[in-house]
Amino acid sequence: MSDLRYWLGCNLVKGVGPTRVKALQEFFGNLESAWCATESELRKIGFDRRTIASFQQAQRDLNLEECLAKVVDAGLTLITWDSPEYPPYLREIPKPPPLLYVKGKFQDIDRFAVAVVGTRRLTSYGRQITRELVSGLVSSGVTVVSGLARGIDGIAHKAALDFGGRTLAVLGSGVDRIYPAEHQGLAEK
Repeated sequence: MSDLRYWLGCNLVKGVGPTRVKALQEFFGNLESAWCATESELRKIGFDRRTIASFQQAQRDLNLEECLAKVVDAGLTLITWDSPEYPPYLREIPKPPPLLYVKGKFQDIDRFAVAVVGTRRLTSYGRQITRELVSGLVSSGVTVVSGLARGIDGIAHKAALDFGGRTLAVLGSGVDRIYPAEHQGLAEK
């Protein structure tokens, strides 16, 4: 497996997502070698001018040791496509994220998980149905996954905890910026 610093570096480049990370791996063999790519090499694998500029700026500006130290100091673990602990079902989606920032640990029970997501504009009916649905999932030993957003997502996480179940949050904002802020306490649970 390539050094985590380079996975992190590539992940921090604007415009480099799963498809481009795969292209980098295939062309260079690993992300450590890819991190030193020249403009002409990046052009050969199909990067456009804007992505090349972003990549080169990241090469110049990022101190990967410092970036990795921040991740470690925040109590996070990085899991890559190449990691054995990468969630197997996540690998099966068309463009799985190359790098996961994980706070906490995945458990065997998490193999049986259901995503509960919905509107941010919660109604009393939505709250009731979400709690009933989550109660049934938890009693069946299913992990509840949601986005920690306002509305249904937040209710799903809270209900899973209220019923003694396990819940995982998938955050678009990153674990360093819980959004919405009022869910900070919920995130810590």
